[in-house]
Amino acid sequence: MQADRIASLIFYGPPGTGKTALAHIIAGHTRCRFRQLNAVASGVKEVRELLEEARAHLETGGQRTILFIDELHRFNKAQQDILLPDVEEGVVTLIGATTQNPFFALNSPLLSRSQIFTFEPLSRDQIKTLLRGALADSERGLGTFAVNMHPDALDLLAEMSDGDARRALTALEVGVLSSEARPVEFCRAVAQDSIQRKVLDYDATGDTHYDLASAFIKSMRGSDPDAAIYWLARMLEGGEDPRFIARRILICASEDVGNADPQAIAVAAAAVQAVEFVGLPECQLALAQAVTYIATAPKSNASTLAISKARDDVRSGRTLPVPEHLRDSSYPGAESLGRGVGYRYSHEFPEGWVDQAYLPEKRIYYEPVERGYEAEVRRRMEQFKQKPAAD
Repeated sequence: MQADRIASLIFYGPPGTGKTALAHIIAGHTRCRFRQLNAVASGVKEVRELLEEARAHLETGGQRTILFIDELHRFNKAQQDILLPDVEEGVVTLIGATTQNPFFALNSPLLSRSQIFTFEPLSRDQIKTLLRGALADSERGLGTFAVNMHPDALDLLAEMSDGDARRALTALEVGVLSSEARPVEFCRAVAQDSIQRKVLDYDATGDTHYDLASAFIKSMRGSDPDAAIYWLARMLEGGEDPRFIARRILICASEDVGNADPQAIAVAAAAVQAVEFVGLPECQLALAQAVTYIATAPKSNASTLAISKARDDVRSGRTLPVPEHLRDSSYPGAESLGRGVGYRYSHEFPEGWVDQAYLPEKRIYYEPVERGYEAEVRRRMEQFKQKPAAD
């Protein structure tokens, strides 16, 4: 930037983390023209006009243009393609800001010509520093107002803003300007009235949706009921479809608990039924019960690994024939074809078990772990292996 040469940039992060501010700072440190568009309010016509204007300035005066497009993810793929030739030729330097994962929201050719920078939510201490600065700044802030900021009010603004500087500054401004008293006693009650209830960042088709679902499942798998309940609450408060949550719980019960606790899938299935039968808000109780049960249950993915290995073999290897003694023998003439001949009916033997081949060659897919009920399953399977073959 100091050399007045920058590549196209993609700023990716949540609202209020400084993406637009940094774009303006960059513009102020270069000799380029700076033009700005918002993808929500602009269409193809506006983009083409700016690109033609940028080309004219480059050809007549040699001055390059920085084109800043806020909410770039709102442009569809065709609109993004319009930018490619001029970005590639250096007619414009693109700075795009997006709250959506650029690898999902933006065209690959555009990404390949840009550097991606990730912005994280501001910490509480950073928000506090920002608010104190706004209170002291007489030129661009609220320094001309006498404000007695209470420490607990500052803490509340930092907490409720969720790392969004814009939200914190707006609440501060509302609180100061709406007060008629001088000096302004900015107490916790004023802070609460100014910021109101959190508007949770939750898009049922965006990054937050998938990130929260991922954290939710991994917390259940990791046997942390408190974390799992928190992520459940985040999804419910964000307006997530409880049926989506119930399906994730049911999957986790099979994938991560399995036969270590066979009751887990029954609890999860009951939660699915409760969601359909009762609905919100009461179904949150069944969801919470299922989540805490699964999070605290012993874990095994042995059955998950078993079906994965077996399907890999089916897809990639030679198809195994059904052994003759296991084939259907319910029709006339089956015996003459050898169908079912030699099959041993398990219930005619002690303990309902008989040693006979159920695959034409030895394969091992299911390997129970030494946890929960599956330890008993493993012990039983070992006993079967040690039994002598029946005559």
